[in-house]
Amino acid sequence: MKKFGLLSVLLLFSWLSFAQKTKVNWLSFEEAMVLNKKNPKKILVDVYTNWCYYCKVMDKKTYSNPKVANYINTHFYPVKFNAEQKEDLTISGVTYKYISNGRRGHNAFAVALLEGKLSYPTTVFFNDKKEIILRLPGYLDVKSYEPILVFLAEDFYETENWEAFVKEYKNTF
Repeated sequence: MKKFGLLSVLLLFSWLSFAQKTKVNWLSFEEAMVLNKKNPKKILVDVYTNWCYYCKVMDKKTYSNPKVANYINTHFYPVKFNAEQKEDLTISGVTYKYISNGRRGHNAFAVALLEGKLSYPTTVFFNDKKEIILRLPGYLDVKSYEPILVFLAEDFYETENWEAFVKEYKNTF
């Protein structure tokens, strides 16, 4: 009996330790596109900058949540894109370059992705055909992010009104 109890406690601690280490498996945009060709799936792009306070808060509080991370890893190809990246980025034959602007600049891909509205953080969701579904500027906590993830990942956006969906939705994260 004591062995069963000890084994149960050890299994519980192992599971809790694993759950706490679950993190978003961030990819580059190029990697997500290659994976999407092999196995079509929606793409989630977290557009951030190194100096953005709320980008860091979202990383620490939202993306580090094991349930959020697991859900994103399961339903999306997650991409972390630094809007001020200086390296060229080539997507579908188009090369996006860094544009210097005084002390700061930005990558032209950020301008294209955000339609010129450079606001950080912004989360951009693509369907499996690489078409933008939604651009969502601003910080999102776990409670407000969950219904958005489910609404988009599980294709509710194709048949349901957002207001009706969120009114009936029960958070599980």
